[in-house]
Amino acid sequence: MNGFDKIPEERKRRLDELFEAFSVIGDDTYVYLCDMQYDFSRWSKVLTDAFGLPGEYMYGAGAIWEEHIHPEDRNAFHHGIDDIFSGKSGGHDMQYRARRKDGEYDVCTCRGIVIKDVSGQPEYFGGAIRNHSQQSHIDRLTGLRNQYGFFEDIRSHIDSKVPMRVCLIGISKFAEINELYGYAAGNSVLQGVGRYLMDHVGNRGGTFRMDGSKFAIITETQTYEDMESTYEGLRAHFREGIKLGDEYAPLELHAGTFALDDFTTDDQTVYSCLTYAYDESKFNKQGDIVEFCNNLRADNIKSTAKLHSIRNSINNEFDGFYLLYQPVVDAKTEKLIGAEALLRWKNDKYGMVPPDEFIPVLEKDPLFPVLGEWILHTAMTDAKKIQEILPDFIINVNLSYAQLERPDFTDSVWNIVKNTGFDPQRLCLEITERCRLLDMKLLNNVMTTLRAGGIRIALDDFGTGFSSIGLLKNLPFDTIKVDRGFVQKIEEDDRERRLVYNFTDAASIFGSDVCVEGIETSGMRNILKEMSIHSFQGYFYSKPVELGTIISGLKSELGEMCFKNP
Repeated sequence: MNGFDKIPEERKRRLDELFEAFSVIGDDTYVYLCDMQYDFSRWSKVLTDAFGLPGEYMYGAGAIWEEHIHPEDRNAFHHGIDDIFSGKSGGHDMQYRARRKDGEYDVCTCRGIVIKDVSGQPEYFGGAIRNHSQQSHIDRLTGLRNQYGFFEDIRSHIDSKVPMRVCLIGISKFAEINELYGYAAGNSVLQGVGRYLMDHVGNRGGTFRMDGSKFAIITETQTYEDMESTYEGLRAHFREGIKLGDEYAPLELHAGTFALDDFTTDDQTVYSCLTYAYDESKFNKQGDIVEFCNNLRADNIKSTAKLHSIRNSINNEFDGFYLLYQPVVDAKTEKLIGAEALLRWKNDKYGMVPPDEFIPVLEKDPLFPVLGEWILHTAMTDAKKIQEILPDFIINVNLSYAQLERPDFTDSVWNIVKNTGFDPQRLCLEITERCRLLDMKLLNNVMTTLRAGGIRIALDDFGTGFSSIGLLKNLPFDTIKVDRGFVQKIEEDDRERRLVYNFTDAASIFGSDVCVEGIETSGMRNILKEMSIHSFQGYFYSKPVELGTIISGLKSELGEMCFKNP
């Protein structure tokens, strides 16, 4: 700095011109601009009036503004400004609380850049301050912006086409803290984590309190490596513990991150991708940060664009979605007894997108239960057409844990059953081993309620996870579906044969039927027919087909579609 040397009129005129240019694009923010040679600034008059600053023009505005910043936020602000004027930083992106003229604090986000002269020397520092408290987007517990502010900022970046990186961070097993220490202590933990995040994100982005024990960071400057380093620093700090009364409680974190540089998407799609990465960290990566990668490409279009189109399809009367049906046959007679409904999506731009590319992400989305209801309604309506020829036909429909955890899930199922006039005893709902993520008491209540009305429940992909036997032991399943991975080598591997034998024994103990998926050859079929297996499914019998194919096949076989091969 050059002290408070009086700024020449020509420099002041230039400052005013640039300030007016900044103001044009400032939208609903407070604009500021500083001539760094003289440390002379012009600030938005609305801001100076609201916060009781000396005036629109100020020498040493940084030091003046610092006095209005909350004492707990002041250190990070001070270092950020020092880095800018010393040449260490080319700008800042920070969040802090600032004191209004009436003594109350508002949460503000301040973003600014350094403008250099023709010789490459810093000449101006300017940017905008957004007052979030005016928009009712503040979390009362932590003082951070809340999730409404988070989504507002995401939309703002998309609309302005400004690249950013987002990170979602959560506290592991937070419910245990509330149980052990009480809710007041839990609130204290959230306040402490929020305060630490704001202090240590500092000059690199904004922080947000999301729902529950989740927090978020939005930054325009950090790379994945930067964010990984920031996160590892947070993990190390909180593993040392946060003070609760006379003791320290260690905290474990998990985090997902996502880089937004594709602006053909929306805030909800971004959050679905972010949540997918977050859950991977929580359930599969022991808390290591996980990045959602846009590596699903079609004609070089990133996956977020596809996901955005798929989400829009849900709102557009499910345009592009359709169901295929893979037959299920009786293991003894090899006649058709049912089919599994399988979701597909396609459009002119992307063609057919495989379900494993969008379902794992989409099931994190608030729209997914709506899609789930459409699948159930469509599957039951189609199945009734088959039942006109084959009355005992059973339709299997896959469920997501995102559907099962909804408090109105069973009501929605019964409403669809009633509206379609479907026989609930001909409906089988399949859940996967991932449902271990749900509260077991909740899941048991849901299954018991559905089965009491005649609906069957199947455990899909049996054997693929550590919890399959535990689920079978504790929950009332009508059928277990043995995953195809356990029978692919059954013709030459005696261990696979013994393993499937053990599965059938386990199922019989708990009164469940067995369906084996992935039957691809007559040899596999012949071996499995010697076991206590109820039904088969696989390409040996049929790939997933359209409804019309099943109906025409039944009609051609005079009411009995038989897959038995010579």
